[in-house]
Amino acid sequence: MTRKLRPVSVELFPTVLESMRQAPFNLDDAGIAWVESTLARLTIVEKVGQLFCGIGIDLSERGLDETLAVCTPGGIMYRPCTIDEAIGFGNLLADKIDIPMLIAANLERGGNGIVAEGTQLGSPLEVAATGEVEMARKLGELCGREGAAVGANWAFAPIIDIDYNWRNPITNIRTFGSDPQRVRDMGVAYVEAVQAHGIAASIKHFPGDGRDERDQHLVTSVNDFSVEEWDATYGEAYKASIDAGAMTVMVGHISQPAYSRALRPEQADEDILPASLAPEIMGDLLRGKLGFNGLVVTDATTMLGFTIPLPRSKAVPTSIAAGADVFLFTRNLEEDFGFMLEGANDGTISPERLDAAVARILGLKAALKLHEAKPAPTVESARQVVGCEEHQSWSRECADKAITLVKEEAGVLPLTPERYKKLLYIPIESAQGVAYSVRGGACEIVRTKLVKEGFDVENFEPKSFFEGSIEKTEDFIATYDAILYVANLSTKSNQTSVRIEWAQPMGANGPHYLASIPTIFVSIENPYHLIDVPRVKTFINTYNSNDNVLDALVEKLLGRSTFKGKSPVDAFLGRWDTTL
Repeated sequence: MTRKLRPVSVELFPTVLESMRQAPFNLDDAGIAWVESTLARLTIVEKVGQLFCGIGIDLSERGLDETLAVCTPGGIMYRPCTIDEAIGFGNLLADKIDIPMLIAANLERGGNGIVAEGTQLGSPLEVAATGEVEMARKLGELCGREGAAVGANWAFAPIIDIDYNWRNPITNIRTFGSDPQRVRDMGVAYVEAVQAHGIAASIKHFPGDGRDERDQHLVTSVNDFSVEEWDATYGEAYKASIDAGAMTVMVGHISQPAYSRALRPEQADEDILPASLAPEIMGDLLRGKLGFNGLVVTDATTMLGFTIPLPRSKAVPTSIAAGADVFLFTRNLEEDFGFMLEGANDGTISPERLDAAVARILGLKAALKLHEAKPAPTVESARQVVGCEEHQSWSRECADKAITLVKEEAGVLPLTPERYKKLLYIPIESAQGVAYSVRGGACEIVRTKLVKEGFDVENFEPKSFFEGSIEKTEDFIATYDAILYVANLSTKSNQTSVRIEWAQPMGANGPHYLASIPTIFVSIENPYHLIDVPRVKTFINTYNSNDNVLDALVEKLLGRSTFKGKSPVDAFLGRWDTTL
């Protein structure tokens, strides 16, 4: 069956250019003149090149030359590299490309989103658990400072998805939680702070992840709210950040059927497309109802959520025709560039739509003053900012205020060597290590810290748990003073669920002795593990695994620091047994 492609609104280029005098671009006459003159000299091939934002996996001159042999893109996203690599490649871009580049990074948790030496203040959910909007502002401030120090000018953040579905395999600790007002307020604080440092924020993932239990990396996912529900939640969050001046919006491969039906009542359900391909979502809703005047970028177009609905030859140009300005990543640069150029030549992308998209790209560059001469960042100047003591102190503050004692059995804490000398330690990490967690080995780091504190720590080793061969309960109880579980299982893209898989046989490392030995369960990366240990009576969430969090965790376990965090999601999952 062939999908019917819907007509898209034609944008009049002069109107778009004139709108750049308004927020979020706020260009003066000189800025408008630069955009207009730059656009006027570009060939159609060069205009199409500007639409692309690639991924900086190969930060070498040869890698750049291979890209430039196909097209000159408008931007690039860095994956975490070193300060030297970031500065060096930025200088290379400036030497080889005359139109300044947009340099993006996932600055979601801190400067570590762009360079390995960067400070990780905390995951958004950790920030939310502090209950302080000011902490979200510090996150934006830190990302702005450290990102700009190494040449970034575009933050693919903040995430203003709302974590309504605990089964969602991608939102989780990447969100500011499940309270729409908190998400709205913290999103605004981040936007204002990061953009004060000349880094454009990209609020994401429009029209909002967190409703579906599926991952847009693997399927076109669905935001199933009604129009009224969406307006009161996701709509409020996006409108607030737009009104606060957010310069860009990242559009996800997420459909919003209620709005698609309301805005295009004539279309059949099978013709409802993800937002990244839907003119009614990017145009009528985002630009129309919400009044967004900035730049729209797709989420990564290598995701199945984008590749499934249409043949790629149609999907690539349709994304721009439907209202996106920037096309993020490619499956094959030469092929995708060819698809986009063909779409510009055959009218899929009208000349007006192409010029409007490129004008917004240039307008963002002008708004960020990238076209103006200024000293390039140096390795020396970057090292004075990245990882500085003030930023580390913010990270420690966030950890101290965020770690949450979700529930507590009276009298079990504090966990000290004087009270519980012999400790049975049960780490829960995927056998694939870092593939299933943000930081592989975090459980071992915690164990080492406990040993240094004077505990006699014995790691659990599965024995035969078949009937008739299990050691006597009284012997087991007599051996250990307390049991400590530490789970380090994190959500990630391309993963369908995060649940505890107990050891064989018969859940050997499960909480068999919960009713007999004081037991504490700590989840480092996922706030929802009570689904698998509902009757654990002492349960702690840390929302993150950086050094400052792990240090603060041990301090709180030993009673040297109080628990201050408040859960920004329902850690009890709405179930009666998890509260026992």
